[in-house]
Amino acid sequence: MRYSTTSAPKSIQQQVLRIISKRKAIKPTRLRVSSNLSRELGFDTVDVVDIILEIERNFHITIPDEVPLSTVGDFVTYVATHTPAHDRAA
Repeated sequence: MRYSTTSAPKSIQQQVLRIISKRKAIKPTRLRVSSNLSRELGFDTVDVVDIILEIERNFHITIPDEVPLSTVGDFVTYVATHTPAHDRAA
């Protein structure tokens, strides 16, 4: 089952936004799905790696290094498409 960022379960989108916003103390309401983490939000490589680790812990998934994750939406879509169905309702 494929998800776009608009059809991703709200709980996943909210959790991912919370994790990303917490990293730089950005209000989740400031994050848009299209926001580029490095260009628009000032995240560096260490920030992105920390976000990936936090998402992996929270959702019990592994995100391979080669997955291109540059926007908030990339994270939401990846999590929505790789999280086991029983975890999506959380």
